[in-house]
Amino acid sequence: MTDSVPAANRAAEPAAWLTLPDVAERLDVPISKVHQMIRDRELIAVRRDGIRRVPEDLLANGALKHLPGVLNLLADAGYDDEESLRWLYQPDDTLPGGTAAAALAGDQAREIKRRAQALGF
Repeated sequence: MTDSVPAANRAAEPAAWLTLPDVAERLDVPISKVHQMIRDRELIAVRRDGIRRVPEDLLANGALKHLPGVLNLLADAGYDDEESLRWLYQPDDTLPGGTAAAALAGDQAREIKRRAQALGF
């Protein structure tokens, strides 16, 4: 069976979420450090079911290394956290892994930063 919803219209959401205490445990840092990382745009958190959550895959495979640069470029382009999340998870067949978030963990991080930077123009 094929997906009848075009890629451009599919909901852009990560497969799994972590709560902030789970993020702190995963990174082995105090919860206050996680809050600081969110404030400094080193990490993205959005409310789901009334609880701030972080996409789990952004903490894996080196994606966290490149995420702050991308989040700052998106903020400079006027994107809020929800819009940034949608941009990161919007299906894109031209990227390995199919989304900007997945490509951040690979060798396409520079391309993702270039695309985010282009949004400001």
